[in-house]
Amino acid sequence: MSSIILHKVLGRAEYGQTYTAMRLFTDSRLADSPDELWALEHPSVFTQGQAGKAEHILAPGDIPVVKTDRGGQVTYHGPGQLVVYLLVDLKRRKVGVRQVVSLIEGAIVDLLADQFGLLAEADPNAPGVYVQGRKIAALGLRVRRGCTFHGLSLNVNCDLEPFSRINPCGYQGMAVTSIQRECPHASLDFWSIGKQLQSELSSALLAVPQG
Repeated sequence: MSSIILHKVLGRAEYGQTYTAMRLFTDSRLADSPDELWALEHPSVFTQGQAGKAEHILAPGDIPVVKTDRGGQVTYHGPGQLVVYLLVDLKRRKVGVRQVVSLIEGAIVDLLADQFGLLAEADPNAPGVYVQGRKIAALGLRVRRGCTFHGLSLNVNCDLEPFSRINPCGYQGMAVTSIQRECPHASLDFWSIGKQLQSELSSALLAVPQG
């Protein structure tokens, strides 16, 4: 049934294995397969999207670079960064990609405001979520057979140094931040934040009119 959205918490998972699992899920799902939201974190890795250019990877050092089929340029994933992958049947929910992007951004903005009192916003010219111009969350989706995979990354309490080794999302000198940096005295329960974000995303998706 289209109203069902399953929430899964995968813990720390290798990027390559998770990427393979997303593709397998998307290629084998049936018309009545429930949508799923996967919350996890990755060991340190740079991922280069379909539009990614090698010149945006400045000095990767010992962090591996993996090419992937999501939209967007290059970004960093690592411990302390919350990743949520959205495995959603767009055709069944009668929703377009641009609308899904807006729903994701809105869910992150609401979470940051409600849980941490952070005033964040989306930028129509550069997908993602920003706090006073500093990027705190990145987005990258792929649509296959009318269904999305890949998703979002939210910097919770990760090491931000690796972002200086790339041009994040293709923007030279882009400032990057985290919840920990913006709210140094906040108590951060990583997986609780993940579950809350899954709930925000589900509520946003379920609120889409099915006319």
